[in-house]
Amino acid sequence: MASANTSWSEENFSCPICLDVFSSPVSTPCGHNFCGTCINKYWDEQVQCKCPVCNKIFDARPDPQVNILVSEMADLFRTTVRVKEQPCFEPGEVPCDVCTGTQLKAVKSCLVCLISYCQTHLERHQRVAVLKKHRLVEPMDRLEDRMCKKHDRLLELFCQTEQECVCQYCTETDHKSHPVVPLKEEYEVKTALLRKIVAEVQQMIRERKLKIKEIKDTVEFSKKDADGEIADGGQVFTALMRRVEKCRDDFNQTVKERLKTTEKQAEDLIKELEQEIEDLTNRSSEVKPLSHTKDHLHFLQAFRSLKDPPPTRDWTTVEVRPPSYAGTLRRTLDQLEETLNMEMKKPPVAELKRVQQYEVDVTLDPDTAYHRLILSEDGKQVHDGGVRKRLPDNPKRCTEYTCVLTRQSFSSGRFYFEVQVKDKAAWRLGVARESINRRGGTGLTPEMGYWTLSYYKNRLEFKDNPVVPLPLRAGLQKVGVFVDYDEGLVSFYDVEARVPIYSATGCTFTEPLYPIFHPGSHQEGRNSAPLIISPVNQTD
Repeated sequence: MASANTSWSEENFSCPICLDVFSSPVSTPCGHNFCGTCINKYWDEQVQCKCPVCNKIFDARPDPQVNILVSEMADLFRTTVRVKEQPCFEPGEVPCDVCTGTQLKAVKSCLVCLISYCQTHLERHQRVAVLKKHRLVEPMDRLEDRMCKKHDRLLELFCQTEQECVCQYCTETDHKSHPVVPLKEEYEVKTALLRKIVAEVQQMIRERKLKIKEIKDTVEFSKKDADGEIADGGQVFTALMRRVEKCRDDFNQTVKERLKTTEKQAEDLIKELEQEIEDLTNRSSEVKPLSHTKDHLHFLQAFRSLKDPPPTRDWTTVEVRPPSYAGTLRRTLDQLEETLNMEMKKPPVAELKRVQQYEVDVTLDPDTAYHRLILSEDGKQVHDGGVRKRLPDNPKRCTEYTCVLTRQSFSSGRFYFEVQVKDKAAWRLGVARESINRRGGTGLTPEMGYWTLSYYKNRLEFKDNPVVPLPLRAGLQKVGVFVDYDEGLVSFYDVEARVPIYSATGCTFTEPLYPIFHPGSHQEGRNSAPLIISPVNQTD
């Protein structure tokens, strides 16, 4: 076949229905050509079968045959003649629903046909009188979803009562009394709300990432803490093993020395016995020949010349007693126990340094202070002024004991603080739960919500029921207080000596804990020095 005439236009090979180049063209009995799919779909929607071009009515639905010539010409035209270039639709744009090849960008959507059209396929709506009456809007995708299922009208309003999209007819029926706004207005409200939700979600994500970091940091710190604990424990156990080995060696040496003494005694006795045997043997050798002589004269002359017998010991009472080891092992074990107890009482070198890492900054709360107490402006010192002050009645105030609590409380984790007790004749400090009875004497014991260390009349003790007396520490100037809320632990340290004083274990904490300070009564100036909350110095 000769090449297609390039002067032919697309209209020569366009289907009158879809306005695109023929695809499998067929001919009707009246001689007009259409895409096979287009004409069959068109007749499916008609009551009578007629030609879309000349409106010729057919008594029976024709069976259109493929027009081979037009099909070949259309194929040739499609491959040799470039259809006028039009921009294809981009992501976010609405495609033309009619284009069968490359889909072009839609320029309008028809709310009657529920189809979006490119500029080419929109031509019939701009030319045909009936189609001109259709409502055209800016391109929309999923037109079926944008139509009211009940009234077949565009969903262009929003019911604020039912929180759903409605059409104009809906506002006159089911939603007549409901407040409605244009979709755009509600869209702006909802997008603002969505932005807020997104911001909140992002904030929650950031918070959770920070929590992950916090947890990881805690694990990393715990690993370092565990390494330090293992190292300290290794030193202690090494020292203990050395003590055990020394006691074992001393025990073995004691047993061996006793055995050696017995062996030496036996050896000396055996030597002495052997010497007597030798002397007796010699004596026997001297007298034996004489015992066989029959000559009286000779016998008597020889007997007279015999030497005196060698001296001998009475061996009937001599014996070697085996050494007694009874009590040796027991005494060694008792000594070992005493040594181990002394060794175990020695604190790990780094224990105080580790708890000092949990230092907290606490200040005294004047609203809780007893009437005679004087607090420094920075809330770090307290002492008994000896004079009762007129203060506002405050339910937080301690009215029975000469004490004051801090502003800060703790409901979890670990915390540590240090207090200078230098030059004081009496004091008490530690922690107390929030619900302590601040107006009546109930006893300063753990049962009543107090965990405190007390110094009075040269006695150091942990206040419990019964009281736990503690060895008086010479030169005690600063006390460290460490609390592990979750583990139920309260520990007190001699900061200067870097050794523990006492630890209360197995405590039960169910509410906030407050550091508590009891500077003791004034005692006519003998106890005027203040308790001072001191900054922690972690330098070894």
